Amino acid sequence: MMNKIGIYPGTFDPMTAGHMDIIKRSLRIVDNLVIAVANNINKESLFSVQERINVIKSDISVNELNSKINVMELSGLLTTFAKDQNATCIIRGLRAVSDFEYEFQMTGMNYQLNPNIETIFLMTSEKNSFISSNFVKEVHKLGGDVSNFVSKNTLEQLNKKNS
Repeated sequence: MMNKIGIYPGTFDPMTAGHMDIIKRSLRIVDNLVIAVANNINKESLFSVQERINVIKSDISVNELNSKINVMELSGLLTTFAKDQNATCIIRGLRAVSDFEYEFQMTGMNYQLNPNIETIFLMTSEKNSFISSNFVKEVHKLGGDVSNFVSKNTLEQLNKKNS
C-alpha cells in the first residue's frame, strides 16, 4: 500500500489554532504530513523561518503528532518541493469565501506545473474561521489577549518579540 504524503504549506507567522486544526484534520487524510514553512518575500514576517519551524515543532510535540509530521523550510516552487517529498497532495485551509479566489488561482497554476499532485481544501472549523496570523499579530501588538487563538508556546514567542 502506498504511503500518502501531504504537504501543508504556509508562512505560519505565527502558528495559530486554525493551523493546528487543519494539521490534525489533515492526518485523517494522509499518512504523513510535511509542514512546509515558506519564507514569503511578499510578506514581512515577524518571526524568522527557523523561529517558525521551532514553534511548529514544539506545538506538534505537545500534541503528540511528531511521528507523522515533518517540518521543513520551503524555498522555491511548491510543486517542485511536493514532488521532491513524494507528496500526493497539497493541503490548503480555507476560512472564508474570500480565501477561495486566491486559492483557486494558485491551485490552477500548481496543476499546470504538476498535474500529478492534487490540492485538497479543508474548511477551518467554525470556531477558528476568523483567526488569521495577521489579526493575531495586530491584536497582540495592541495589547489584546490572543491566548485563545495560539498555543502557549506561540504566545510566549509573541511576548518576547513585542516586549
